[in-house]
Amino acid sequence: MQNPTREEIGQILKKSKTIAVVGLSDNPERTSYMVSKAMQDAGYEIIPVNPKADYILGKKAVKTLKEIEGHVDIVNVFRRSEFLMDVAQEFVQIDADVFWAQLGLQDEATYEFLKEKGYTVIMDRCIKVEHALTR
Repeated sequence: MQNPTREEIGQILKKSKTIAVVGLSDNPERTSYMVSKAMQDAGYEIIPVNPKADYILGKKAVKTLKEIEGHVDIVNVFRRSEFLMDVAQEFVQIDADVFWAQLGLQDEATYEFLKEKGYTVIMDRCIKVEHALTR
């Protein structure tokens, strides 16, 4: 499993505008909320993907990636590693650009599945930290 270089990650973050966050919690104490709020504050459009919430960070939540209208640049995943393949299979249906599994999350089979299809895959990295390091 090979992540893009920090420079490449910086370029991805510079050109991206929309981040769908799978597993975004509506609890401000959760890491997914804090990270997504920081990215929202940095100017990114955040689309919460959480079947149990109506609104998160002032945005209407969707139950699945397939409910999103319009293009998604990055799908940022806050679900346990064993769920990454399920998210990846939905990800390919919406043809987003980058599959990003947060810090602590990785799955070799999911990585291979997405790379074979030509997608950019980032795993076990925090989008907020990478954004801060590449500005």
